[in-house]
Amino acid sequence: MQKLKAVVFDLDNTLVDFWKMKTMAVEAAVSAMIDAGLKIPKARALKMVYNIYDRKGIEYQKIFDDFLKEAIGKVDWKILAAGVVAYRKVKESFLDPYPHVMPTLLELIRRGYRLGVITDSARIQAWTRLTSLRLSHIFEIVITAEDVGAAKPSSKPFIAALRIFRLKPVEVAYVGDSIDRDMLGAKRVGMITILAKYGKGWHDKLRIKPDYTIEDISDLLKILK
Repeated sequence: MQKLKAVVFDLDNTLVDFWKMKTMAVEAAVSAMIDAGLKIPKARALKMVYNIYDRKGIEYQKIFDDFLKEAIGKVDWKILAAGVVAYRKVKESFLDPYPHVMPTLLELIRRGYRLGVITDSARIQAWTRLTSLRLSHIFEIVITAEDVGAAKPSSKPFIAALRIFRLKPVEVAYVGDSIDRDMLGAKRVGMITILAKYGKGWHDKLRIKPDYTIEDISDLLKILK
């Protein structure tokens, strides 16, 4: 491997166990709405919520408004409030980094690597998560889809990272869990690709072979010697 100078990470399901947080928060919200008077079986309600996420995107902010309109034909504010409060409480308590994230990042900095994030999350969600996890000061750059007007696997966020770092593609490694967004986007611009198999997206259908795979984020310390 050519001498690397920077390591850029995906955020959700690479640094943060986003899917665990999301599933626990949605389940708590649905249970709270049922307790508040929603007359729908929990399993059916969960299916409806995730169908909306599939259509509108996993970060869709009006998810429970749309769910109630589909489920009962209107927004019942008492039921909505119960769901939103439960969602927020559980989201905060389950927003955790994967094991070994902080010591690995600190060791990479000690070794002289510049660190960054490229994420499809909206600016406020990305920065809120990084700040909540006390990671915001770790990264020299944080690029969201909003910043460049395109989500992965578009080359735009990756090119933006290279431009800010003023580095060649072969001097930057990108770590992500999704083959068809992270690996494809990074490979398009010539970055070194490292697949985080502990995340959720590595089973994507599009088969693109990454340069390296890791089972734990601390494996980076073995690869990036």
